[in-house]
Amino acid sequence: MANISNLPGKGTYDWLPEELLARKYIFDTWRKVCLSFGYLEYLTPLLENAEIYRAKSGEDVGGSELLTLKRDEEELAIRPEMTPSVTRMVSRIYDNTPKPIRFFSIANFYRFQKPQKGRNREFWQLNCDIFGAESIDAEVEIITMAIEILKAFGATSEQFIVYLNDRKVIEAVVKKALKVPEDKVKVATRILDKFEKISREELKERLEKEAGALIEDYDNFYGFFSRDAKAIDQFTSKYLQEEKGMQRLKELSNILKSLGYGDYIVFNPSMVRGFDYYDGIIFEVFDKRASFAASGVKTKEGVVRSLFGGGRYNGLASIFGQQSFPAIGFAPGDETTKLFLESYNLIPKNLKGESYFIPLLSATLRQNVNTLALKLRAEGKTVITGLEAMPLGKALSLADKLNANYAVILGEDEVKNGTYLLKDMATGNQESLKI
Repeated sequence: MANISNLPGKGTYDWLPEELLARKYIFDTWRKVCLSFGYLEYLTPLLENAEIYRAKSGEDVGGSELLTLKRDEEELAIRPEMTPSVTRMVSRIYDNTPKPIRFFSIANFYRFQKPQKGRNREFWQLNCDIFGAESIDAEVEIITMAIEILKAFGATSEQFIVYLNDRKVIEAVVKKALKVPEDKVKVATRILDKFEKISREELKERLEKEAGALIEDYDNFYGFFSRDAKAIDQFTSKYLQEEKGMQRLKELSNILKSLGYGDYIVFNPSMVRGFDYYDGIIFEVFDKRASFAASGVKTKEGVVRSLFGGGRYNGLASIFGQQSFPAIGFAPGDETTKLFLESYNLIPKNLKGESYFIPLLSATLRQNVNTLALKLRAEGKTVITGLEAMPLGKALSLADKLNANYAVILGEDEVKNGTYLLKDMATGNQESLKI
């Protein structure tokens, strides 16, 4: 029989204890912020009906990246994202649950995508959503939470930025300025989602050929998406002055600025978000440091890389045969968050906390060692005991390899005196304490 590889599958990783501690720090910080806003934690099944992702998740996440399993007549998919799953769940309880519904989850997902820095096939996400609130206050709260989560890690406005846009603004541009036929609106939106990644000429060519666009003033259109202030004013005056999406964006921006978040937010017309279910305000959080932007894009802020995003998806519940209800949320991932934190040295050095190592210096001291260990654990300390007898020198060497903060020396003399020696492994200082 051939040897089976002991490596994890492509795009997946084993988390050894040190790595898991870093992820747990991220998860615990996410959870702490969500709980502080009064959100309730939930979880959905790992497998869902494949059609719920094909319906609204877009051509990548709901298509080429979807990993499906078929048994008899049922086709299931390993969840590639949470939004359709939580919407399905909420659609079952929506009518009988007090509004707004504030939910969050921390779960793992799988997308059959090309692994690269910051993007694995298996990954973990925080998903945070509000259901049943149509007012601008829901947008304010969700974006506030997104900012506060990064601030909870110690990040500042010098390190990240939040781009704001509205799908209604994008659709108005597509229909009014580009004169795209109704049946090609989604095609045009998906092309615009690649604005930062393709050339000016290719963008124009694809909009005309694939979406049937009739662009009369390409300079102002391109300037609007490039965030040229003059072009934004001219373009808005001509096409978007009365658009509710622009009015809501201005209101949202003003409220966030009044709350002290002005340094964190920027209107970005070219930010589209790839999921088809978005139908209102959308936002995306970007790292501002160029050195981190291995797969980033060049903007007015320099080279930046997307960390996570979110937005409104009021119409998603309709795919489950339910009446649509207001919904908004966001979802940061574990890998991009960890890379961001590492790049700014924001992960604490000693995540495992203080630990004590009590070696077994003689087989006759086994009961004494275990009794002292129980006493120290009862005081809330993390205690590791030796399982084999060894001399003191070897025991101290092992304590160092275990990264123990303290070595507890309990020999025959200490037992007779009812004491033990506590050695600080960092300084070498030691003191005698009563058992």
